[in-house]
Amino acid sequence: MSGAALAKAHVSAADPDRRAWVAWAISRLEADVNRSADTHLIKLDLPRAPGISLYLKDESSHPTGSLKHRLARSLFLYALCNGWVGPETTIVESSSGSTAISEAYFAKLLGLRFIAVMPRTTAREKIAAIEFHGGKPHLVDRGDVSGEAEKLAREIGGHFMDQFTYAERATDWRGNNNIAESMFAQLSHEDRPVPDWVVCGAGTGGTSATIGRYIRYRKFPTSLCVADPESSVFHRHYAERSVHRVECCDSVIEGIGRAKVEASFVPDLVDRMIAVPDAASIAAARMTSALLGRACGGSTGTNVWACLKIIEEMKAAGQEGTIVTLLCDSGERYRSTIFNDAWLAERGLDLADPHARLEAVFRRGLSELCSAAEEADCALRDAWLTPSSSSHEGCLWE
Repeated sequence: MSGAALAKAHVSAADPDRRAWVAWAISRLEADVNRSADTHLIKLDLPRAPGISLYLKDESSHPTGSLKHRLARSLFLYALCNGWVGPETTIVESSSGSTAISEAYFAKLLGLRFIAVMPRTTAREKIAAIEFHGGKPHLVDRGDVSGEAEKLAREIGGHFMDQFTYAERATDWRGNNNIAESMFAQLSHEDRPVPDWVVCGAGTGGTSATIGRYIRYRKFPTSLCVADPESSVFHRHYAERSVHRVECCDSVIEGIGRAKVEASFVPDLVDRMIAVPDAASIAAARMTSALLGRACGGSTGTNVWACLKIIEEMKAAGQEGTIVTLLCDSGERYRSTIFNDAWLAERGLDLADPHARLEAVFRRGLSELCSAAEEADCALRDAWLTPSSSSHEGCLWE
């Protein structure tokens, strides 16, 4: 019997007390979102690509610091309305960290126990954030992490939330302030209110499914590009639908890329996929962090690198247009990994070549960048871009 079936077996969904609790829980979730403002849409200057506009939808400003806040809320609502979760249900999830942080937040809001099953390699900052919100990390060696989570839920009589299956159906893709509706509404007063491209990554596939469906529902001519780590299966499956699994997805970019095609990934909604090397993702994350004056995570870098390829193609063709992508989470969660030069060296990740390509589009000039950083806090900038040095020697832009 599945974790969901066990949870339902404990108390009948028709029980008045359970129905009252579910109504209370939904009200708590609605009150929480009512207290939240929408996330910002940031325009990133492209001094070497005139006529092309790039916007970042900043999902790091959610209460739990990432794009997964929207997904976690939708998953809880979906589970509650399906009768899978009651007042005594333990929630179990498989995650690389960010979804688990957000689900721990909502579980605490509803007074529920939460267990996050994650790879042992998950950044320690993410593990600490889960514990901060009252969740319990359950670390496993790389392998079938979802299978381990499902097994644990079954053994303890909890509910396996299963983001990889339910992400694409838990979110209302027609609207209800989903990320696509929010993004297009914020563009409405821009010079080009309908973007040529939206670029996002794929972990569950839920975000690309929501955006792709919304584009079609609203009859927009916008194309959807999914950026994927090189070792992930998603771009291989997109190119050849008979490919459903790779032996190992060993990307160091957390939150995106999978070894098997997940149920929430809908390739027919995607117009293009771009495979991105880890070094390129990290170089782009560091570059974006420098331009914004605050750090963003590796999956944001993956998105920005895919945007770079599209921008290069548009420039070569003499085209103008607009691209929107996602700032997925804060770089605070990756101080010990992608912003740590020693960590990169241990893994043989050389950022020099991708750095040079990024400069061709994004570089404002080292002196201008450093001057702007000094006005705000140049020491903070150096801490992110050169953790082992407080001078400009060896910084990302040199």
